[in-house]
Parts: sequence; structure tokens; C-alpha cells
Amino acid sequence: MLSRDEFIRISLETNLFFQRIMKEHMFFIETSLQPVEAANIAEADVLKRSFEQLMAETIPYANGVVSKGTVESNEFVTPYTLRAENVTSKLTGASINTSITKAEEQLVGNGNISNPAWLKKAVKDINARSLNMLGEVIEFKKKLITLSLECKIFITAYDELLEHITREALYYRDILRSLQRGERPKRTLCDELNFWNNIMGEHAQFIDGLLDPTERELKETAEAFNIRFEALVKECIETPDKLIIEKSKEATGEIMGYKKSATEGLLGCTIKSIIPPLLGDHVLREANHYLRILKMLPR
Repeated sequence: MLSRDEFIRISLETNLFFQRIMKEHMFFIETSLQPVEAANIAEADVLKRSFEQLMAETIPYANGVVSKGTVESNEFVTPYTLRAENVTSKLTGASINTSITKAEEQLVGNGNISNPAWLKKAVKDINARSLNMLGEVIEFKKKLITLSLECKIFITAYDELLEHITREALYYRDILRSLQRGERPKRTLCDELNFWNNIMGEHAQFIDGLLDPTERELKETAEAFNIRFEALVKECIETPDKLIIEKSKEATGEIMGYKKSATEGLLGCTIKSIIPPLLGDHVLREANHYLRILKMLPR
């Protein structure tokens, strides 16, 4: 069972990372749907704003409570997040509450303090509300997948990408359900590594598919990353060994650097693609998050 302080810290760290991921999923859906899909666009916008409200309420509880490592990992925000939001919002016309990002940029990590009992109750409530919102988000994503597969909507997002973001929401939900029981999620080492190695490999696939055909070098690098992460997944299944942690760490560090450079290129308009700058920053934060997890795993 988790101690009170562990429950509070892990819950806040989990929510700060994934609440932003979920609200950005809704933003990407909102901006990928066609004007004829006014009802689905509106639903995505409502869900996005709901997660923004949750984030605005979570941040004050987290200040000085989350660990210094999570703040320094740049998994909540990166040096590019605010600019990426401003540019992407201007290019798409869809709203983003940038005051949340400004507040997160001021977050201070500590994590070694004794938290009051009232904070546990407040955090448990944040978890419960996030779970309720996640239920709506998951059903919405599944609805869009079905509509897309049946050719009833046209959306400029791959079906596999919709599946990808649904799996992330389900993963987040599993973590919160475990936390609400006072437990850490029960996963094997391979379960954890393979989830994130799959995510990293799929990011490479999506980047490859969204880059302009003339960006041959970037596309070749993305393809190589996909092959590398697929091999890591296969290796963990067939010959599980703790060396896989070091291999995953090395690959994730390298793709993190690739995503960082890509985000800079997208913001600087030096890369030809149909990738919004915020999506570059989004996948960079996920690599930052995974790299922190890998550094914490026992060797």
C-alpha cells in the first residue's frame, strides 16, 4: 500500500502529465475534423476545456509537492510548449488556455515533505474527476474510430493514431484506478517497457507519415527508430533481460533528441510537413516522461 505522501505525490505527477496529454488529444481531434462534423468538433472542444479546468485546479496542489525530478524532466512542459501552443492555436483557430502552461512553468519540485490529510482528500477528488472525464474521452475516441473505419467521417488523423491515443487514455485510467485503491499499478517489467516502446515506435511511424516526401533524411531516421523500438518489444517478449532497460533508455534518449530537433524545426519553419508544432512538443514530452521512468527502474 502507498503511504499518504506517496499517494499524493504520484497522483499529482500522473495527473499533471496525463491531463495535458488528454486535453491535447482533444485539441488534435478538434483540428483534424472537417467543418461538417460540427457536433464532434464541439464535443472535442468541451472535453478539452474540461481537462484544462482540471489542470488549473491540479497545479496549485502540486506546487512544492511533486518531485524535483519530474519538474526537471520537462515532461509537464518543455521550453517549447508555450510557443508551440501560441503558434498552433494561431494557425488552427482553436483555443488553448496558455495560462495553464505559464503556471506550470513556475512549478517547484520538492516531494520530500509531509503532506496534510486534507490534501489527500483533495487529490483523491481530482483523481475521481479525472477518471470520470477519462470515461467520456475513451468513449469519444472509440466512437471516432468506428466512424472512421466505416467511412462515416473524414478525419486527417490515421486510424492507428486514434487507436494509439485511446491506448494512452486506457493506460492513464489503469494508473488512476490503482492509485484510488492505494496501490501502484500491477505490471510486469515487460508490460511497462513494451507499452512505452510501442508508443515510441508508433510516434516514429506517425512522424514518418506526416513529413513531406522531400524530407528524406528525417523520414529515414524515423523509420529506423520504428524498427529499433519494434525490435525492443520483440526482445522483451522472447528473451526478457534487464539489459532491455539500458537498450530502451538509449533508444529513448536518442528519439528524444530527434523529437527536440523536430520541434525546433517545426517552430522555425525549417521542416516541411503537416505536423503542427504542438504535436512535436507533445511527443517530446512523452519521450521525456518515459526516459524518467527508465531511469527509475531497478537494474
